[in-house]
Amino acid sequence: GITIDISLWKFETAKYHFTIIDAPGHRDFIKNMITGTSQADVAILMIASPQGEFEAGISKDGQTREHALLSFTLGVKQMIVCLNKMDEKTVNFSEERYNEIKKELSDYLKKVGYKPETIPFIPISGFNGDNMLERSTNCPWYKGPILIEALDALEPPKRPIDKPLRLPLQDVYKIGGIGTVPVGRVETGVIKPGMSIQFAPNKVIAECKSVEMHHEQLQEAVPGDNVGFNIKGVSVKDIRRGNVASDAKND
Repeated sequence: GITIDISLWKFETAKYHFTIIDAPGHRDFIKNMITGTSQADVAILMIASPQGEFEAGISKDGQTREHALLSFTLGVKQMIVCLNKMDEKTVNFSEERYNEIKKELSDYLKKVGYKPETIPFIPISGFNGDNMLERSTNCPWYKGPILIEALDALEPPKRPIDKPLRLPLQDVYKIGGIGTVPVGRVETGVIKPGMSIQFAPNKVIAECKSVEMHHEQLQEAVPGDNVGFNIKGVSVKDIRRGNVASDAKND
């Protein structure tokens, strides 16, 4: 169950629709975590609450430390912390264990640059669904928001639509019958079919034939959208992950 590359899913709440970038948690794949995190508006830091597991994550070379530090450094300023596996027998929804983890983690997040007082720390069980969509009866002592409430309380970042297009490529696919399809998140500006697209740094130029998100065609994509776009006249060998797409006529 090690997540290797970044996978994208979507879900909707009453207020927003979210794209999940499931960033890898295994130390050999931190480079994937970095490109994933740099595209995120919010981080949900998953903490394993059982004895020994939290301690391993927060230790000097632990994953929890690395992920929190990378998230902040890469500009993900909103965070939600989930204390997972609260149902595990050594934890058993203990308020004492919750407070112990919350205190130690708050101290670390503060050092990194976050403001722990603005971060919800939610005791959950991913396996049983406690405090994710409905309030759990297993920890009556917890009075804060459950996960879905914390998600709806987020502030969407301001989206710079009026700036020139910048779209860093997450990947480039070759799709039979369609051709070359770069994938990435629009950071600034808009991309739409018919535009002439330039790829930096190697100055390759191609025409954008179509733009889609979650398998739906778009007339235009705006900052924050994770999209795939079909281009004509460029082979998959000419462009690669990490290149940046811009509008050739307004660079």
